[in-house]
Amino acid sequence: MKINWSTRELEVFLALGQTLSFRRTAEQVHLSQSAVSGVLTRLEETLQVRLFDRTTRSVQLTLAGQVFLEQAQLLCTQADEAVRAVRSVAELQVGQVTLAALPSLAATVVPLAMARLTERHPGIRLAVMDTLSGPAFDLVRSGQVDFALTAANPAYADLDYQPLASDGFVLLLPAQHALAKGRRALAWSDVAELTHISMPLPTSVRQYADAALLQHRLRFAPRYEVEHLATINAMVAAGLGVAALPELAAAVAPLTGVVRRRLVEPDILRPIGLVTRRGRSLSPASTEMVALLREEMQRLVPRRRKPVSRPVPASGEEA
Repeated sequence: MKINWSTRELEVFLALGQTLSFRRTAEQVHLSQSAVSGVLTRLEETLQVRLFDRTTRSVQLTLAGQVFLEQAQLLCTQADEAVRAVRSVAELQVGQVTLAALPSLAATVVPLAMARLTERHPGIRLAVMDTLSGPAFDLVRSGQVDFALTAANPAYADLDYQPLASDGFVLLLPAQHALAKGRRALAWSDVAELTHISMPLPTSVRQYADAALLQHRLRFAPRYEVEHLATINAMVAAGLGVAALPELAAAVAPLTGVVRRRLVEPDILRPIGLVTRRGRSLSPASTEMVALLREEMQRLVPRRRKPVSRPVPASGEEA
């Protein structure tokens, strides 16, 4: 049996089952009596059974009609519940967002965006995984996260990358350092000979620093190499050296006694973007989260002029 009735036709049938009058049903559902009769005829032909006994004076449900009335009520209730469930997702009353983000982003812009989304839409459940770019791509590919925020553009046919913002590099200095005074930007060549604290290769943060100094035919040779941003901040605060980091990475675990100065010549920008599975759209809740993340990134890292040199390809891991 091929089922080809619509919810509207079930509603007409239910009205007729309640009123037992073609005239009152037609008025209730805003159709002509002949249209109501046509709906009933199509239902009976589909079910291959009489649903009403009707004469010129009365309309009565048959036994089959009574059974179908009960089931039609259930179907319409389920349809209404389905619509309500979909609307609650579309209107951000319920939903879930799971994202992966670089540690520097998970510790800066992500919590701010999460707090705003929770305040606006308390029914949305949020989860974040702080990880490096490579594992983040795998999480997106496997569907364990809805999207990822990374500074690397994945060269995979099954992933899409959408730029959201970019942050330049700053130099972290101990507050008592001579270069910490003033507000003017510092050139990479001016700080090349300082004692540097940096991330190890193959992190792209390190690759950016290497590339910036290579433009001046200088070799980047940091005294200390550590992996965690909080450690770098603590070492700078202790006066052990200076550190060149992207602005958002430098904002992780800020300490009193550490000064940030913008680095230029070259004015390198680190792109930050959204990684999603190709051909898969984001849910309404994820779309809202991305919009808030974009706002927070643009607030924390004001838009800059275009870099005077090409960014380093993000082949290594990110912070």
